[in-house]
Amino acid sequence: MNTILVISSAYGLMIGASLVIILSYFFQLISKKTNIPSVLLLIVLGIAVNYGLKSMGVEEIPFEGLVLEILGTVGLIFIVLEAALDLELTKEKWPIIWKSMVVALAALIGSSFLIAAFINFTMIDDFFTSLVYAVPLSIMSSAIIIPSVGGLEEDQKEFMVYESTFSDILGIMLFYLLLGNAGSDKMGAVVGNVFSNIGLTIFFAIMVVYALTWVIQKITGDAKIFLTIAILLLIYAVQKIYHLSPLISILAFGLMINNPKLFWFKGIRRFVDFDRIHQMHNEFHLLTLESAFVIRTFFFVIFGITVSIASILSWTVLFYSLIITVCLYLVRLLFLWVFQQKNIFPLLYIAPRGLITILLFFQIYSAYPEYATESFDRGILLQVIFISSLIMTISLIQNGLGISEVERSRTTGDLTIIESNEQYEIDEEESEGRTSEEDETKG
Repeated sequence: MNTILVISSAYGLMIGASLVIILSYFFQLISKKTNIPSVLLLIVLGIAVNYGLKSMGVEEIPFEGLVLEILGTVGLIFIVLEAALDLELTKEKWPIIWKSMVVALAALIGSSFLIAAFINFTMIDDFFTSLVYAVPLSIMSSAIIIPSVGGLEEDQKEFMVYESTFSDILGIMLFYLLLGNAGSDKMGAVVGNVFSNIGLTIFFAIMVVYALTWVIQKITGDAKIFLTIAILLLIYAVQKIYHLSPLISILAFGLMINNPKLFWFKGIRRFVDFDRIHQMHNEFHLLTLESAFVIRTFFFVIFGITVSIASILSWTVLFYSLIITVCLYLVRLLFLWVFQQKNIFPLLYIAPRGLITILLFFQIYSAYPEYATESFDRGILLQVIFISSLIMTISLIQNGLGISEVERSRTTGDLTIIESNEQYEIDEEESEGRTSEEDETKG
């Protein structure tokens, strides 16, 4: 009993959380040396923690449901914001952007329906519930891909960064749009609700994001970043209450911070300080990187805690997991061949599942319990994550690449913003010069 009280006390939780974060950092170092994704090590740590807690008489984590729901919501916001801060929208990158977005969307939808059909045939009688479980399994993990594909050729590396980012964002939106229209019986009503929802959200997002960007550049206090995060959380909660798609607002805000020239065109350029926007981008990027590390750590560990060894060792679970994994790679092969056509290897094998899959899976049980069912074994989720991560690792090693992290400076758009600022300064100087010349001429 004393051991249970110590573990569930504030100091016990602080010690445990600190040790998990420290171990996660060392797992990253081990990953670089051994080419074993740190995600797998975190899940194994969660399984070990589970058995350790049970041996001490602790059957469940205190306030597990509430902790998962809060971390899940904040995690989704930070993940989408981090992804948006990495998306550089320029004419030069447009071919990679549209190809990666089309492949991500086509593979997401194709995999979701194919896996849903399999789940419906083998485990869950209702097709809609099967689709709810299939969508998270169809989302690639940028949390695993970006720290792993630094050794690829430049065009392949950029393609994977964009594709995994789009897969995260589109997959999250599809998941919530699907559940948000669960009560509609007619396809026309569903389509109408989806487009009206997206339309209202985009209109609201544009209004709020322009206003928010203009306001926060005027803030001079020390807590401006966390104040902005609080405002984003408030916007997310309000839009969620009115059944909109709040992640679009988060995405729009990140894209505006990373691509100010695209959003603040000449007519309204005088209302924004681009040097301040560039500084905000750097501060937000550092915050999201650090936050993503912590969120990724706890979610993979908590997921490991929730999985039982019995389900992992089940031959039935392994068979289902292998079939689902084959479906994922078949759909990916089809769309890579159609849209990429060349250099599809090793891109084909870089399709691990991970953080978003787990986040949305927990959302089913915490926020949408009416779709939670014991017919779907959680071990399948773990097996698919393990198998897809191992396939990626083996492919990278066979190609002499290994696990290598993408340099963030190449994907954040910092250089583009700096160049843009310099261009704006030049434009302003030229404009002032022309004005002076005109005044002298008139004089």
